[in-house]
Amino acid sequence: MNKLIVSLLLTLGISGVAHAAGDAAAGQAKAAVCGACHGPDGNSAAPNFPKLAGQGERYLTKQLHDIKSGKRTVLEMTGLLTNLSDQDLSDIAAYFASQKGSVGAADKKLVARGEKLFRGGDLDKGLPACTGCHSPNGAGNAAAGFPHLGGQHAQYVAKQLTDFRKEEGGRANDGDAMTMRTIARKLSDEDIAAVSSYIQGLH
Repeated sequence: MNKLIVSLLLTLGISGVAHAAGDAAAGQAKAAVCGACHGPDGNSAAPNFPKLAGQGERYLTKQLHDIKSGKRTVLEMTGLLTNLSDQDLSDIAAYFASQKGSVGAADKKLVARGEKLFRGGDLDKGLPACTGCHSPNGAGNAAAGFPHLGGQHAQYVAKQLTDFRKEEGGRANDGDAMTMRTIARKLSDEDIAAVSSYIQGLH
């Protein structure tokens, strides 16, 4: 029974890892350098840089720690977090979490397929619906650390899904259960393009 409970907690992304509470006001000044790529309020203009505005604080804090430690490789951020403390990272996460995210538009030709995958998955492939963790409107689950997807750049989402799908050299920091790696490996290139486009217009 205990093993079942532990497994469920890991699957839901609930762990005992604690971080200092973030101060959004303090984080605004500390996040100034982040604005060059992610936008001053976390709404990046470039589709290869993720929108951070409105993202869950727990998720952002984890990603910042993973990037700083090298657990998640982001070449564009090499060295940028080296001199920041745990409190600095928590404050930056709190600031971006407090901002309002913008929404893009989906490719009309991809909406039907993207919506089907996001809302219903694909039973034939054993693919669960994205809504299970990321909610029907793409808001995610901040308490569990599941990211907010709605409005995120399609190009960025597609790259992350492609990286999760790689056997080696891809993204492998989505938690102990490695949920996204398992899911991404069941997605074709066409699936990734469709669901990423749908997410970009989701709000």
